[in-house]
Amino acid sequence: MCGIVAALAARNVQGILLEGLKRLEYRGYDSAGMAVLNAAGELARQRAKGKVAALEEKLEQGALTGRIGIAHTRWATHGKPSEVNAHPHLARERLAIVHNGIIENFEPLKRELEADGVVFESETDTEVVAHLIDRAFRHRDSANQDGGETGDLLAAVRATLDRIDGAYALAVMHADAPREIVGARKGSPLVVGVGIDENFLASDALALLQVTDRFIYLQEGDVVRLSDVNGIEIFAADGQPAERPVHTYEHGDSAASRGEYRHFMLKEIHEQPAVIAATLEGRLSGSHVLESSFGVGARALFDQVKQVHIVACGTSYHAGMVARYWLEKLAGLPTQVEVASEYRYREVVVPENTLFVTLSQSGETADTLAALRYAKSRADSLDEHGGQGYLGTLAICNVPGSSLTRESDLALMTQAGPEIGVASTKAFTTQLVALMLLTLSLRKTRGDERETALVQALRGLPAVLDSALAMDGPIAQLSEAFAEKHHALFLGRGTQFPIALEGALKLKEISYIHAEAYPAGELKHGPLALVDADMPVVAVAPNDELLEKLKSNLQEVRARGGELFVFADEGVALTAADNLRVLHVPPVDELLAPIVYTLPLQLLSYHVAVLKGTDVDQPRNLAKSVTVE
Repeated sequence: MCGIVAALAARNVQGILLEGLKRLEYRGYDSAGMAVLNAAGELARQRAKGKVAALEEKLEQGALTGRIGIAHTRWATHGKPSEVNAHPHLARERLAIVHNGIIENFEPLKRELEADGVVFESETDTEVVAHLIDRAFRHRDSANQDGGETGDLLAAVRATLDRIDGAYALAVMHADAPREIVGARKGSPLVVGVGIDENFLASDALALLQVTDRFIYLQEGDVVRLSDVNGIEIFAADGQPAERPVHTYEHGDSAASRGEYRHFMLKEIHEQPAVIAATLEGRLSGSHVLESSFGVGARALFDQVKQVHIVACGTSYHAGMVARYWLEKLAGLPTQVEVASEYRYREVVVPENTLFVTLSQSGETADTLAALRYAKSRADSLDEHGGQGYLGTLAICNVPGSSLTRESDLALMTQAGPEIGVASTKAFTTQLVALMLLTLSLRKTRGDERETALVQALRGLPAVLDSALAMDGPIAQLSEAFAEKHHALFLGRGTQFPIALEGALKLKEISYIHAEAYPAGELKHGPLALVDADMPVVAVAPNDELLEKLKSNLQEVRARGGELFVFADEGVALTAADNLRVLHVPPVDELLAPIVYTLPLQLLSYHVAVLKGTDVDQPRNLAKSVTVE
């Protein structure tokens, strides 16, 4: 959701900024723009509605040349997608700003500026921030409420941040401060790229891998100044200078390339055996999960856990739903799974000794972060009054150094690597693996026969997933039956119901076919009214204790002329018929079946989307990293 790139170098930065924007296209956006301070000391800007390619065409007609610049891909919040609403925004043609996030109190600030004679060009909240910073930059009158000093861009940004409410990542440059860029973050990620005699800002390290592999992940409330005089200066939320560690990026630059695959999504589907093996590496002994996987103090905390609350959004929420079955069946722990955007707006009852678990691919999901902070604030409040809050917090995340991992007591990193496709694939299955590791670690009986069997099954899981990917050809043929459909129904029972939900979500995300999922036992309670020859019904049928009940549900569909597509275990006796097509899935331990059955549903959605000609990696109206509420 939105993307920022900024550069201060000893060379022309247009190419760096443009390549950075291309690498951020996966985040979802509707317009793009760039501003550069040229040799004449003037801000030159190009903006375009639509893809980065449209901006690139404009730059071919009128290049921007300079050694300092900022660029942005915008996902519309305030104001429709248009060139005039695209970033960067300018104030007096002297200051340029790019912004991710939402300024919640922009309306009264805008009225104040209009009363001061400011004329606004756009409908955005960001332009308000541009004019506030510019006004603070120009005025050093101590009575001025902005309180900045003339010519001090850092002070002007700080003064403005004190007046705005909301979430933001900012990059700001000013023609009258031609040797620096100032950045800031609150509730939205921003990283510093560390180069040799040149430095960068971006909302994602991926944007800068063509110029550096060394990054500083700014913390909540940090403000940073890049200059060709003092290099990188970071200031904490209290205004004091701060030291932040430099991390070397562990994934090669090829992570941002499709390689031999037509789309990033297909590449990421096929990467799942390898990334799941990486997620398991170093975390399993011969018979149990290693306690060190969750960090120092995990064992002592886990031994006290009596309840689990899982909070997440979207696909991660579905992973949490699967984990509820595992935690209650294997660990005997009552488990509650919450949608993050709902959790924070109700009075949650927290039983004694409850572990709070968050799931996020990016670690910057706004609602999930807000839920974590809400949970921690409630815990502090309860503790002050002698009550019992959450026992501790655990983040399961794919991005080291992200806000979620830094603000949680414990963190378990998945090893999915960069996920470029907006529709999550490998991040989801690695989350499931991580949740199984958590489940086994929370069991009161460690290293028994059941845990040993599951550990061995986990070791063999990448090979089973390789076999599941061999279904690609038959699934591509199967997808032709969906290309002209407008609706679809997905069914599952037990741990496969969340997988049915995930399958329906993938189909609607990238093919724009309306899809819903139900527990198969709920057919008679409403959904059966929708079933006819034009409503394909997809079912997942592992060889588990609910198989016979699922078969009865499938007969209900067939009896009403519905067309069934069943992904079934090789040991399940289902015979193909005119309105029943069966694809066999490799056998696996029934508790790990949700991970394996996810892959065929991902492939089905992918191939249907390709047939329909949609933008698979960047589906309309969606963003990869949802950093606003």
